[in-house]
Amino acid sequence: MMKQLVVLVMVGLMGLALIHGAVHAAVDQPILGHRSAGLITQDGLQFKDLNKNGRLDIYEDWRQSPENRARDLLKQMTLEEKAGVMMHGTVPASSPAGAPGSGDHYDLERAEKLISGARVNSFITRLRVAPENLAKENNTLQEIGEKTRLGIPLTISTDPRNHFQFTEGVSVASSGFSQWPETLGFAAVGDPTLVKRFGDIARQEYRAVGIEEALSPQADLATEPRWSRGTGTFGEDAELAKKMVQAYIEGFQNGANGINKESVVAVVKHWVGYGAQLKGLDSHSSYGKYAVFPSGNFSYHITPFTGAFAARVGGVMPTYSILRGVQLDGKPLEQVGAGFNRQLLTELLRGQYGFDGVIVSDWAITKDCVGACIEGAPAGEKPSFASVGMPWGAETLSKEDRFVKAVLAGIDQFGGTEESNILVDAVRAGKLTEARLDESVYRILLQKFRQGLFENPYVDTALAKTVVGSQEFREEAAAAQKRSLVLLQNKNHILPLASKTKKVYLYKISAEAAREHGLTVVDKPEDADVAVMRVAAPFERPHPGYVFGSMQHEGNLGFPNGNADLEAILKTSAKVPTVVTVYLDRPAILTSFNDQIAAVVGNFGVSDSALLDVLTGKAAPEGRLPFELPSSMAEVEAQAEDAPHDTAHPLYRFGFGLRY
Repeated sequence: MMKQLVVLVMVGLMGLALIHGAVHAAVDQPILGHRSAGLITQDGLQFKDLNKNGRLDIYEDWRQSPENRARDLLKQMTLEEKAGVMMHGTVPASSPAGAPGSGDHYDLERAEKLISGARVNSFITRLRVAPENLAKENNTLQEIGEKTRLGIPLTISTDPRNHFQFTEGVSVASSGFSQWPETLGFAAVGDPTLVKRFGDIARQEYRAVGIEEALSPQADLATEPRWSRGTGTFGEDAELAKKMVQAYIEGFQNGANGINKESVVAVVKHWVGYGAQLKGLDSHSSYGKYAVFPSGNFSYHITPFTGAFAARVGGVMPTYSILRGVQLDGKPLEQVGAGFNRQLLTELLRGQYGFDGVIVSDWAITKDCVGACIEGAPAGEKPSFASVGMPWGAETLSKEDRFVKAVLAGIDQFGGTEESNILVDAVRAGKLTEARLDESVYRILLQKFRQGLFENPYVDTALAKTVVGSQEFREEAAAAQKRSLVLLQNKNHILPLASKTKKVYLYKISAEAAREHGLTVVDKPEDADVAVMRVAAPFERPHPGYVFGSMQHEGNLGFPNGNADLEAILKTSAKVPTVVTVYLDRPAILTSFNDQIAAVVGNFGVSDSALLDVLTGKAAPEGRLPFELPSSMAEVEAQAEDAPHDTAHPLYRFGFGLRY
C-alpha cells in the first residue's frame, strides 16, 4: 500500500512538474530593451533588474498582470516619485524660439534634470526632424529614464503630425510622416473604415519613432463657425463625429479592447463643449475663456465622446473653457475651467460615463496669467509663450492651490509642467492625501505596463526610416486627400477637365504638378482654356498681442473687398472659366465670388498633385460638407454657438457635395 502511495505521489509531482514546465514553455520571452539595467535569469527566462537590487520584483516580472505590477511599483515609490509621474512635461529642445520644446534636437542636460531630478516620465515632443533622428533622440531619453532609481520608462506624446495645418503649440509639422487630410476631411468622406486605417498607420509611424501617446483626437463639435480649432474636429454633426472618433481611437489603440502592447494611447479632447466658444474666440487666450450654450445643447456636445468611451479610450483631456449656461443634476456648473471642475470630471466623466483611464489636463492650467497674458503684448512687441497661462476661473488662487483644486476635481496628470515639487508640498501641507495621488499614479503606470514599455521602450532607428512615410502609407494618404474633396459647384460640367483642355493659368499651384498631368502652363488668364486657383478661408487677427491670437484664425469668414485672393479670382474669372479650390479650415463665406466662377472645390488639405488628379478625372471627389457654409457674417453672428448647422440661409448646407 505504501509503495502504491509513493508511486502515486511521484506521478503527481511529475504531473505538476510537467504542467509547470508547460506553462513556461507557453510563455514567450519578450525582447528586453536595456542599456544600464542588468538582467535577472529565473526559470530559464530573463527579466530586467530595473531597481538594481539583484532580485526579481513583481513589477519587473512580465509574467505578472499589469495590475499586479502597477500596484507593486506603487508601493516602492516615494512621494516625490509619485508626484513626478503626475507631471506631463515638455522635452526641452535646442531652440528657445517658438513653442517650448521646438527645435531639431533635445537639450539632454536639461532633460536629465527633469527626469532624474523632478522624476518626470511623461513628456510631449515637439521636435520636427527626420524620423530616424527622432527615434534616436527618443531612445536617448529612454536611456536616462532607465538609469533612475526604479527604471520607469518614459511615455512620449505628440500633437498631430500627419496633416497639413501647423500651428505652434497645437500641431506639429509632418517632417516625413504620411500626410493626410485634416480630420474635417475624414468627416467629409464619412467612412469610419478609412479613419481607422489612418489611425492604424499613424500608430505604426508613432511607435516606430518612440512615440507612445497621441494627444488626439478632438471630439469637439465645430458648431461655432468662427472658431479657430474647428479644423481639428470631425465637423458639427454629433452622430457623424461619434463614429469618426470611435474609429480613430480603435486605429491608434490597435483595437477596441483598451491599451495593449501595440497601442498608442489616444487622449480624446477637449471634455466638453469646447466647440461652443463665445463668438468663436478661443480659450487658449484670456479673452476667449468662455463657451456658451444659448440653445441648451450641452448634451449634444457630449455625444462624440461616447464613441471614445465605446473604444475604451486611454485618456481624456478637459477643455480650458469655462462653460456658461450649463447645469448638471439641476445645479449650476461651477464657473471654472474644466480642469478644475469636479462636476465635469468626477461626477460626469468618471461617475455617469464610467471613464477609468487617465485624465490629463491641457497645458499650463496651473500657470499664472498676468500682464501680457491678460492685456496682450505692447504694440510692436512679439508675444511670448513665456507669458502664457490658462488658469481660467482659478486666477486668484496660488499655484499650489490650483494643483490641489485640479487633483480634487479629478485630474491625474498635469500637462505642460514639470513642477512636481508643488504637488509634494501640497501633500506635506495636508491639502492632499498621498492616497489620492496613488489613485492617479496607478492609472498612469498601468498604461505603461500594458504597452510593454517596462520590457522595451527602445526603437530601431533604421526601421523608423522605412516605416514612417513609406510609399504604401503615402499612397493611401494621397488617396484619402482625393476622396475628401467636396465638389460644391460645377457649371456646365466643366469638371473633370475635358481632354481638349490643355492650357491652364495657375494661381498658388505648382506648374510642375500641372505639367506632370499633361497640361501646358500659361502666364496670362486670357491665354488659357481654364484657370485653376487655390485659396484659403479668410480670417482676421484682431488680437496680435496674444501668443495664440497672433497665430490662430479669428474674425470674419468672408472675403473682404481688397482681399488679394478675392481680387485675383474676380479678375481671372472675368477672362477665362475658373476653378477655385478653397482650404476650409473654417466655414468660409464664398458669396462674394461664388456666382462668378465655373467650379468650386472645398478641400481640407490636399497636395497639388492629388488635387489635379481629381480635376482631370483620374480620381473623383467623394466628400460632403462636414459643416454648412454660411451666406453672410450677419447670419453667422445671429446663429447660436452651441447649435449645429443653424444659419438661416446657408450658401451650402451641411452634407452637400456634388459628384461627377
